[in-house]
Amino acid sequence: MAEAQSLRIVHCFRSPIGGIFRHVRDLAELHSAAGHEVGILCDSSTGGAHEDRLFEQIMPHLSLGVTRFPIRRSVSLKDMAALAEAYKLIKELQPDVLHGHGAKGGVIARMIGSLLRVRRYRVARLYSPHGGSLHFSRAKPSGQAVFMAERILERMTESISFVCDYERLTYETKIGKPHCQATRVYNGISERDFGRIPVEAEGVDFAYIGMLRDLKGPDVFINAFAEAERLVGRPLSGVIVGDGPDLERYRQMVEQKGLSRRIGFRPAMPIAEAFALSDIIVVPSRAEAMPYIVLEALAAEKTIIASRVGGIPEILGPDSEALIEAGRADLFGVVMARALTDPDWSRRSMPSPQSFRSRFSATVMARDIEALYRAQLARI
Repeated sequence: MAEAQSLRIVHCFRSPIGGIFRHVRDLAELHSAAGHEVGILCDSSTGGAHEDRLFEQIMPHLSLGVTRFPIRRSVSLKDMAALAEAYKLIKELQPDVLHGHGAKGGVIARMIGSLLRVRRYRVARLYSPHGGSLHFSRAKPSGQAVFMAERILERMTESISFVCDYERLTYETKIGKPHCQATRVYNGISERDFGRIPVEAEGVDFAYIGMLRDLKGPDVFINAFAEAERLVGRPLSGVIVGDGPDLERYRQMVEQKGLSRRIGFRPAMPIAEAFALSDIIVVPSRAEAMPYIVLEALAAEKTIIASRVGGIPEILGPDSEALIEAGRADLFGVVMARALTDPDWSRRSMPSPQSFRSRFSATVMARDIEALYRAQLARI
């Protein structure tokens, strides 16, 4: 049997932080190891020293390089200039596959891919929402406009790859059943991520790790911490790890509640270092797709307390005691207190290591995504 031809794959996304960046890095590493040529196109105005280190780590796997230029978060006329720049850069890379991640990445990959197709380039256009535009509301004009754009872009799409069943259901509910091919491939994590990470001597009771913006719920964590402390009846300790636009507001919130000596702040850091700060990770997001923080924490044998949003119930199990109604700091506080005082709580509430590992492996994810790429190229 002839050896399968290697592919030239370019991933397009806006912000090189968080779950999308993790997803792309894992795909790039595994697809590069399988003999494919991989490149990244993303925004140059977001990310910091931590993200720069991540780029350095992934560069050996990016034979097509990293292309960065300004990509605005909000939609504006300046997007046309960004698209023109992206077209010139992507055309030079001659990709077989353009895979867009998130709303802006999806626009870039599909529109540029369509322009290349007009010029008779054979390129497959794929899209993974990763939440993105699905966070908009159908009741608002902005949401209606975004969903209409998504519907139009389906005609420029070979396949939509959802990262969880929740994301697919949300898309069908808000936008409609896709007119193009669609599938679900769970996010996965690499073998090196599995294994217990012990807590350091200066560890704390609870940790929040993630973006510092209200969508991710740091304010819920702070209020829930105060409630857990009241229920337990003694001072507790916590840490907020991450960067984001609302950092100072959360610092002020902690100070106003008299928690400055018990909740510390740390900048974004390698996830293994963050997990060494606590055995209980709180994920109080108001909206999610398939958050890597939950997958990574479980692989590190941490206890998770999380909002019942997005694909999180697909990870923890729909009946897990660790799932809390989003935004309910009082209920988060109750469960945080229980997790700290009931020695059997974690065993009852977390999925078994065996079942978790079999479903959320990066090797399986990369294999299925590669098969999707080849299937769509075969149809062009």
